[in-house]
Amino acid sequence: MPAQSIGLHHFQKRKRVHEKLEPYPHPDKIKRFVDKTILFVGVAGPIMTLPQLFKIWVEKQASGISVVSFSAYLFVAAFWVFYGFLHKEKPIIITHSIWFFMHLSIVIGALIYGA
Repeated sequence: MPAQSIGLHHFQKRKRVHEKLEPYPHPDKIKRFVDKTILFVGVAGPIMTLPQLFKIWVEKQASGISVVSFSAYLFVAAFWVFYGFLHKEKPIIITHSIWFFMHLSIVIGALIYGA
């Protein structure tokens, strides 16, 4: 039995079947702006984590870092990467792959240099 007949296909695709697809690039200036900048935003977010990585790996200080929290973030990022590949969503794959490696680096550093 095909996945589509038992309702396991991607929610957005199912939603789009019943609604008109929006054009790309979108004629609305705001939506077009968001469409063009989403990859930049997805990369800029993890860049903001670089000072934390610098503190851990260069200064070798990981006190105050919660390994449990960053391990949870790591799991969430891994799941998002899986979801992105499953649904072939490039912005999700790129953004959460970067987050995955950032969180992985923080967890490893916290385990090595934590108090």
